[in-house]
Amino acid sequence: MAWDFETDPEFQKKLDWIEDFMREEVEPLSHLGMAAHGPLGREKFIKPLQQKVKDQGLWACHLGPDLGGQGFGQLKLALMNEKLGRNSLAPTIFGCQAPDTGNAEIIAHYGTQAQKDRWLWPLLNGEIRSAFSMSEPTGGSDPLTFTTRAVQDGQDWIINGEKWYSTNARYSKLLVVYAITDPDAKDPYKRTSIFLVPTDTPGVEIIRNVAVGAGGEIGGGTEGYMRYTNVRVGPEALLGERGGAFVIAQVRLGGGRVHHAMRTVGACRHALDLMCRRAVSRTTRDGRLSDLQMVQEQIADSWIAVEQFRLLVLRTAWLIDKHKDYNKVRKDIAAIKVAMPKVYNDVATKAAHLHGALGVSNEMPFMRMVTSSLVMGIADGPTEVHKVTLAKQILKDYRPENDLFPSYHIPRLQDEAKAKYAKELEELKEGYARLKAEREKATA
Repeated sequence: MAWDFETDPEFQKKLDWIEDFMREEVEPLSHLGMAAHGPLGREKFIKPLQQKVKDQGLWACHLGPDLGGQGFGQLKLALMNEKLGRNSLAPTIFGCQAPDTGNAEIIAHYGTQAQKDRWLWPLLNGEIRSAFSMSEPTGGSDPLTFTTRAVQDGQDWIINGEKWYSTNARYSKLLVVYAITDPDAKDPYKRTSIFLVPTDTPGVEIIRNVAVGAGGEIGGGTEGYMRYTNVRVGPEALLGERGGAFVIAQVRLGGGRVHHAMRTVGACRHALDLMCRRAVSRTTRDGRLSDLQMVQEQIADSWIAVEQFRLLVLRTAWLIDKHKDYNKVRKDIAAIKVAMPKVYNDVATKAAHLHGALGVSNEMPFMRMVTSSLVMGIADGPTEVHKVTLAKQILKDYRPENDLFPSYHIPRLQDEAKAKYAKELEELKEGYARLKAEREKATA
């Protein structure tokens, strides 16, 4: 039996290095804006930091050693991602940015050697970006509502349709595209296949780039609204089995949901940290904010919520390491996916409110956090779907009772207890009768 909340000393040294590296090099760089993201900026700023991460053996740690990762497992990843999650630039510097991580994972699992040579290794090395082109404007991420089609023409496939929120499509070299290939398949979850489509393929069009959150110009975001018009790809573009998109997606999305939650722990802790720093620094006519009981209540509630969420995430990571099978941890993954947006939104909103007018300005990170919390309630499946999944996983361990009154009806439990302990109760009855007789005799 082993219950342990300690981190082994060697890995703690890695975590300490990440903490210092984040504070001294990653976080300052994130304030340079687009200067750090253009081609020249990446060469000057991003790649040197990526090399430092590689030198520490911390590059792409979500992968196994056969793919250039460390094989740390999900629990160690959770502890790492807590630190990375407080800054949006960190995943890129550590080689674990979405959607490239998930796309690389499914290519590693299901890709041919030719597909790995062309796409996997450049993705793992951070040489190219990719986009996950699944959701559609008409029905979101529900695969049973997809209308994008891929039709065979000889050995080739011709893709037609539109996709919505293909993250980073404008920067990508590769699009991971979901398309209906077998509309008449008896099993509706075997109607869709996945194709690896080069972004520069004729017929691929970015209708516009959608930004998340309010503000900014229309067309200035990174979420690609895609149109595929007679996009012709060869048979080598099919990833995995024909009709296997749903199974492949579960492999990809299971890990993605957990990693989102891991990083969200870090974001929540960052918001709580800023809230506390404000509380002990800001004064009013009645003293510091931290002296006010309502503020103390908000901080206490936030701390409890974040720590509960963190423990749920760490336990889920531990279960994944134990079972090595996302399907066996569906319930727990669904639970952290449900908890994530609520905890994040609550803490970020409280932190913004505590900062007053400054808190809701673009000079503080809280409004971006609030928007991100809403995104977390939609990305990789909406909260409502995960609540249904969680409930079904819980309920499958229960069986119906057909009696008029349930087995836990107290009168029934009393009758069963009396029957079980009938002998003992009779002995007690006889014993009390003897005591009564002895007392009567003594007072006669």
